[in-house]
Amino acid sequence: MNTSNSGITTRLSIMMFLQFFIWGGWFVTLGTFLGNNINATDGQIAQAFSTQSWGAIIAPFIIGLIADRYFNAEKILGLLHLGGAVLMYLMAETTEFSVFYPYVLGYMLLYMPTLALVNSVAFRTMSDPSKQFSKIRVWGTIGWILAGLVISFVFSWDSQEAIAGGMLKNTFLMTAIASAILGFFSFTLPKTPPRVVKGEKITLKEILGLDALKLLTNKNFAVFFFSSILICIPLAFYYQNANPFLAEIGVSNPTGKMTIGQISEALFMLLLPIFLKKYGIKKTLLFGMLAWAIRYVLFAFGNADELVIMLITGIALHGICYDFFFVSGQIYTDSKAGEKFKSSAQGLITLATYGVGMLIGFWVAGQISQFYTVGDMHEWKNIWLIPAGFAVLVFLIFAATFKNEEIQYEEK
Repeated sequence: MNTSNSGITTRLSIMMFLQFFIWGGWFVTLGTFLGNNINATDGQIAQAFSTQSWGAIIAPFIIGLIADRYFNAEKILGLLHLGGAVLMYLMAETTEFSVFYPYVLGYMLLYMPTLALVNSVAFRTMSDPSKQFSKIRVWGTIGWILAGLVISFVFSWDSQEAIAGGMLKNTFLMTAIASAILGFFSFTLPKTPPRVVKGEKITLKEILGLDALKLLTNKNFAVFFFSSILICIPLAFYYQNANPFLAEIGVSNPTGKMTIGQISEALFMLLLPIFLKKYGIKKTLLFGMLAWAIRYVLFAFGNADELVIMLITGIALHGICYDFFFVSGQIYTDSKAGEKFKSSAQGLITLATYGVGMLIGFWVAGQISQFYTVGDMHEWKNIWLIPAGFAVLVFLIFAATFKNEEIQYEEK
């Protein structure tokens, strides 16, 4: 099948739009919701965010053991999102963390596998993914951006008055509706049958990408691998604390303003090939690490009044923070893996970063945030300077131990 068929291209674009509208529609404001609607502690908020990591760790089993072997990807995608819609509705109606946590854990165990499934449906439909995928994937970024704009500028659910009135519960209701729509819509997507023949043996090492562990015998890749895990600690601080921070210090329309980060991500994605060609993989990765440190220093010393531009700049650095380290890291991993271990290597990096790295990061962010809390207010300057310093430490270790190398692309 070919995406030159405009009908298929449109359906895949709608799929991507809804997939990331759903994620951006509740995850960005989760910390603010938990702290205000159900009086969760910073430690409990960290637990809730950590469900993303548990989902990332368990997702390969769902994809490897079920999707790749027995059922069409689009059908599993539909069922997972329909189940997610129910859990989203239940989260909206919850007032106690002890009840909320099982729901959000269940939801993330359903949602994280769908990130791989939408890619699987898209890639299997395309004749030339290298040219076609970005045009469809960009609708996911647009979906995430629109979710933030709707929350801030259409319904104002994240205004000081609305937060105090518990209006952020509506983000879950909005997401539940979007999940139900994508759930039913998924059954209209191009048929994507299992890739593994029934009865064909598949090992646990293959499912988890552990057969790519031999790449760690390469010193340079080992340095990159462990640096990827460590840099996820500062990353977790952003996901977990940015929206509560902006809301607490009185920045207007915080969720809408945070969409600047996604716009930046889309723009720097286009600039990434230029940076890689001009500066090489080492400097590009270092740019990404340094951007984390600069971002958090800006957050530490900015405010909601005359220095709000520092906060906006910190948000806008998201494109460099994410693209220059994580996306260029995926490209580097792909080049090091070779044809046999390409998918295994990407699975291993995902497991290490979104699984192990972010799990550690969310826990650390929760502990630091709780330590620097006085009454109902946080000492944000201290909270942000810690991940800034940690990012500088990872930057220095990486700069001293990683040797620059040219990314080799195989001729097709």
